[in-house]
Amino acid sequence: MLEDLAERTDPATEARDARSQDAPAGAGILHPDRNLALELVRATEAAAIRATPWIGKGRKNDADGAAVDAMRAFLATVDFDGVVVIGEGEKDRAPMLFNGEHVGTGRGPACDIAVDPIDGTSLTAAGRQNALSVIAVSDRGTMLDASSVFYMDKIVTGPEGAGVVDIRRPVGENLRALAHALGKDVGELRVAVLDRPRHAELIAQIRDAGAGTRLMLDGDVAGGINAARHDTRIDACIGIGGSPEGITTACAIKALGGFMQARPAPRDAAERERAVSGGTDPDRVYGLDDLVASDNTIFVATGVTDGGLVDGVRREGPIIHTSSIVLRGTSGTVRRITAEHLVSKWW
Repeated sequence: MLEDLAERTDPATEARDARSQDAPAGAGILHPDRNLALELVRATEAAAIRATPWIGKGRKNDADGAAVDAMRAFLATVDFDGVVVIGEGEKDRAPMLFNGEHVGTGRGPACDIAVDPIDGTSLTAAGRQNALSVIAVSDRGTMLDASSVFYMDKIVTGPEGAGVVDIRRPVGENLRALAHALGKDVGELRVAVLDRPRHAELIAQIRDAGAGTRLMLDGDVAGGINAARHDTRIDACIGIGGSPEGITTACAIKALGGFMQARPAPRDAAERERAVSGGTDPDRVYGLDDLVASDNTIFVATGVTDGGLVDGVRREGPIIHTSSIVLRGTSGTVRRITAEHLVSKWW
């Protein structure tokens, strides 16, 4: 339930936190905290609920626009000083929360934000599984601004991958090393990959190594999270996906104790030059701490459609049901939140 998110504190701690929230900028160190996580869930819930009328309607921009408007409206009520470091929408000309946009009341902790009101707009439009509404937050100045490059090549595993796999090595070599670290035969590995023409060779290499693939139509944030979790059948998530999704995933991996590497994947010489001008090294391999330099991260996601990570929005008579997940880096906790909303309050 929603109450599970807020850990119990004594009255003295609550009073101190209240004074900190009311303090002017610079009057003390304010960081994203557990109470902020609950407020962010309200924003992803709103985005997911507003997108549901468009599920299966074939109009992804309408779904995305409804989610963006709802998320922006709810974020405006949250007591924090948020700046969207990396947003979604530019690469496909969709509605968006734009890079550099300030959200929140301006009071409270100063935060970097990565947002994706719908990770999986095509999934939503087609009525397929695994569409999510996502927000990730970290301390101000700690998220890599990779907005000058639309795509990243990445590899995500559980903690067993640290010091074992490297994105610069051949895929087969990495999978054999990971299988050894996991105590598995390579034939038991399952690797999540976006089902795209650009990944045809990658998919062939994974299968040639003896591993199996889990091809994703969209939504590689969920793929990365499932690769880092201990209770899924996914052992790794590999391939090129969006830069916003890469930074968002990194915030989640911080809480899961997993391993992640990424490198920019410019599509052409012009984008490569733009990356260099924007301060992103297209030849560098970025580790998890390079992607997000703080361990004080919050990742929240609410299901739009059903998926392996969370259930989608469901309406039963006068009630709307939502399912969300909250990952917090400082405590390494994973919390699941289910909520019931009165339809009459939404429509």
